[in-house]
Formats: sequence, structure tokens, C-alpha cells
Amino acid sequence: MNARSFIIQGLILFIALVFSIRLFSIQVIDDDYKLAAQNNILQKIVDYPFRGLIYDRDGDLLVYNTPVYDLMIVPKEVDLEDSTAIMELLEIDHATFEAKYDKARRYSSILSSKFVEQIPNEDFARIQDQLVKYSGFYPLPRTVRGYEKSILANTLGYIAEVSRSEINRDTTNYYKGGDYIGKVGIEKQYEDKLRGKRGVRYKIVNVQGVVKGEFKDGEYDTASVPGQSIQLTIDSELQAYAEKLLAGKVGSLVAIDPKTGDILAMVSAPSYDPNQLSGRNLSEFGPSIMNDSLKPLFNRPLQAMYPPGSMFKTIQALIAMQENKLSPTEKIICDGSLIGDHAPPGIYDVERAIQLSSNNYFYKVFKRVIEQGDHDSRYIDARIGMEKWNDYISRFGLGNRLGVDIPNEQSGYIPDIQFYDRVYGTNRWAFSNIYSLSIGQGEVLVTPIQMANLGALLANRGHYYTPHIVKSIDDQGVIEPKLNDVGIDEVHFNSVIDGMQKMAESNFRVPIQDIIVCGKTSTVENPHGMDHSGFMGFAPKENPQIAIAAYVENAGWGARAAAGTASLVIEKYITGEINRPWLEEFVLKGDFLDERQKRELEAMNKAKKLAAQ
Repeated sequence: MNARSFIIQGLILFIALVFSIRLFSIQVIDDDYKLAAQNNILQKIVDYPFRGLIYDRDGDLLVYNTPVYDLMIVPKEVDLEDSTAIMELLEIDHATFEAKYDKARRYSSILSSKFVEQIPNEDFARIQDQLVKYSGFYPLPRTVRGYEKSILANTLGYIAEVSRSEINRDTTNYYKGGDYIGKVGIEKQYEDKLRGKRGVRYKIVNVQGVVKGEFKDGEYDTASVPGQSIQLTIDSELQAYAEKLLAGKVGSLVAIDPKTGDILAMVSAPSYDPNQLSGRNLSEFGPSIMNDSLKPLFNRPLQAMYPPGSMFKTIQALIAMQENKLSPTEKIICDGSLIGDHAPPGIYDVERAIQLSSNNYFYKVFKRVIEQGDHDSRYIDARIGMEKWNDYISRFGLGNRLGVDIPNEQSGYIPDIQFYDRVYGTNRWAFSNIYSLSIGQGEVLVTPIQMANLGALLANRGHYYTPHIVKSIDDQGVIEPKLNDVGIDEVHFNSVIDGMQKMAESNFRVPIQDIIVCGKTSTVENPHGMDHSGFMGFAPKENPQIAIAAYVENAGWGARAAAGTASLVIEKYITGEINRPWLEEFVLKGDFLDERQKRELEAMNKAKKLAAQ
């Protein structure tokens, strides 16, 4: 019995010792319990980083950060007797105050949440000295985007608060409610570089809202890390000028440096002022911009798809010569009977066919590529020829995304044998079913940037660098472009380029003093209204500095709107000034249709009105 009593007494003493040690730890050593015992609150304050800056190719600032403030609220700490005064300070009515307060309380009575978002710096300066009088409210510094120039909106994109669906898709678990994220454009493409890294501070705050100090002397605090800055390839002066030319029109323009693939200008019209989608302006202007029937958020250089029209003839000639189905000096008689044509009947070689854009010539050239006599069956022979043709076309960067470093690039469309098998049946189609491809019509679709890249490829006589808009990033330095070879012998480009030079010289809107321009116009068929005006080319002929493609929708002949616009942009880039004010006035005015086309347009509009009735 004595032994059992000794064991029981020892066990009681051991348990008492354990409890004593634990109580000492809770009351003296552990700050967490001390914090709770003193009826204090641990407040987590997020320090948002400065987003990376964006510069143009010359180092001029395009996008910066401007300070704003979120006014945070901790409902339990708010003295509602001060509500009238705080409403007057914030210039909000009673109903708004009640709604915001109730929303915050439903979220948490002891945790902070947003009460007023994105207070501009100038407005915050007016109220900051008064805020200290009101318990439960404190400011949280943030930044939103500001823009030095009102250009490049579609390409730059915008930032906004991360959505619940974006948080759910975030496999890195980086984003939290209240974070900003790039929604489109460069802001989205380079989000992981631009966003930086959040910092966190922990403060001990009592129930009266008085900060008692840092939690554990800042042991768990982390500093925010600014985002990395990005330098673009864009020439902001050229970009602004090109946007000026396309103001009030629907269309696009892309200019590329052929030597590097640098995108010098990328214009989508209509556009918008990027400041309209920054900060509080997003809620004010966002809905009208997003619901605009002309789709200003639609990035036409990357997303619009058109038949290439006569610009495509340069490719057809090169493929035929590479396949030894055509020589540059071979004379081909065209009487205009095979396909509709604006070029006169006559004798053509490659140079003259490009210059005058003979549809009948390229009908015959394409037929030679498709029907090469590799099989007795004309259907199987066309199938073999089509496979060869498709291989060449893909090397030109058509039918696939070029890999531009901006989101939402479209691939365009190039029909292949599988497409025609679905339409006509396997081995039941021949050249007679696909001849419209010869002149860039039919099922072929391209994007403006693909045509600008074609201009660069022709300028380089057989290769191109993948077009890109970011030149360098802080942690990566200058980004090396990817070189792509199309597999066409350099010698074959001479006659095509000579024809492009003569075409440019024959259009009085294209030539520039002391600069040899090489170009090809397209009048792009549009089943929904007036044809679109297109132009592709480069300059100078030797040692090219710029390749370009321009589209102006519903503007008729390619030789008018698109050619004039592109020529002015070329002149601006190479010479730095405009010496043809008459052409600039013509393009700015935007009255591109000739008298016949105006009559056609009037007839179309009348027909639409009658149909609507």
C-alpha cells in the first residue's frame, strides 16, 4: 500500500509540474498568448509592390505607376457615433456608408477589408490628416497604371483586380483577393515579370485601434519586391503618327524592322485612351469600351483575318520558281479569259505580273504547281501538288501563329487536302475546285502581322526573325530573336522584288523622294460591304529598314487608303518628317472611295434599308 501511495503521489507531482511549466510558457514566454490575454488584435498589412515600368525602344517611359489608396475598415473598431463625420469626410451618403459597413461586417468584424477603393493621391492628400481621428479606418497604399502617351492601348493591355475564376486557375497559389493582374496585352503576357512580389507586415493593435508595436519585432515581416521593367521594340513617335493616320477608321497597321523582327509600330483602329481603363476609370469607361460595336478592344493586327488578295501573288511566284515550274523571264500569254482580271491582256513575266497584278498569269502559275504530272489521276495529282504547296506556305508563317509575344494571336487559315476532302470527298477535287487560291482569295485567311512579316521576309530575300515587341527585360537582358528560313533560293526573289518596285513607282501615292519603295497592293474582297484596302511592302530596296502591312476596312482599292497610309509611315520612319502634306491630308480626311465605288456603296445602303423594312 505504501508503494502504491508513493507512485500516486509522484504522478500527481509530475502532472502538477507539467502544468506549471506550461502556464509559465503561456504567461511569460509565448507572445501569442500574451497578445490574446491583453485583448489585442494581430493585424496583417500587405505591402503591394511597384509594378515594373515599360519603356519604348529609345528608353522613353510609356507606362508608370501612380499612387492610390484603399481605405480599409475593421468593423469592430469603428465608432458609429462618428459615422456622420466620416461620411462628410469621404463625401458619401448614409445609404452608401451603411451598405459598405454591412458588407465589411459580413466578411469579418475583426479582420480588415476594403471600404473605399483606389482613392486618387490628390483626394487622399485632402483627407489623410483627418483619418487618424476615426478608429477602425486605415489607408493601404496601392498603385495603378499611368501612361505618358495615349498610344498603344490594345498592345499594352490593362490591369484590374484578379477575379475569383483567375484565382481558382492559379496553380502557383500566388494571387489573393484584392491583387491586380494583367488582363490582356503585354500586361498579361509578362505578368510574372511585371507584378513583383508582395510584402507583409504584422502589427499589434488594441481594441481602441491603437498600434501597440510590431509583432515579434518584425520577425515575420517580409519586404515587397518591385516588378521588373521591360523595354519594348516600339518606336513611340512612329506609333503615335500611325495612330493619327488611322484615327476615325477601322483597320490596322504593323511595321517591322526586317533585320531584327522588332515591331516598330502596331496600330489597331479604333482604339481608346489607355488611361480610360486605369484605376477608377475602369468602372466608368470600361462598359462603354467593351460594348462598342466597333470593338476597340479587338486587337486587329493579331486577331483580324482577311483574304490576302494580290499580296499573296508574291508567294505564288516564289513557290513556282523554287519548284522549277516557272522561270523569272518566261513569257506567258494571258488573254483574260480564265478568271476576272483588272490587268490588261498581254504577255507577262514575273516582274510585269507582279507590277500589274495579273490574275490570269497567277492562275496559270498556280496550276503548274498543283498539277505537276506526278500521277495519272488529275485528282491524286492535285492532292500531291497541294501537299507540296501547303508545306511551302507553312514556311512563310501562314496558317500558323508566328509566335508573337502578345496574347491572342490568330493563326489565319490555309486550306489543306483534309479540308477539301471534307468538302468534296477524298480524291474528288482538282485544280478546278481550288483555283481561287491562286490570287489569295477562296478559303485563305491571313492576319495583318503575317503580311507585315511577309514584307520582312521579302526584304531579307528568304528569311525572317519572329516578330516580337519586347526588346529586353531587367533579369534577362536583350532577348535574341528566332531566325526562320523559308527554303526559297535567294535568286528567285529578284524578279518579285523588281515587280514590287515597279508597282510602287506606278502608284503616285507610294513613291518617296530618294527612297526606293517595294510594295504590293490588295483590294480584299468583302462579302459584307465595300472591299478592304490592303498594302504590304518594305523600304528601301537595298538595306531595308522597315517592312509594313496596312489594312483599311471598307475603303475600296488597295492603291488608295492602305498604300497612302503605309507610304506615309515609311517616310516618317526613314526621314523623320513628312514632305507630302497633300497625301497626309488625303489619308487624314479618309474619303477613299472613287465615284463608282461611292455609287456602289449608296446602292448597298439602299438595299440594306429595303431589306430591313
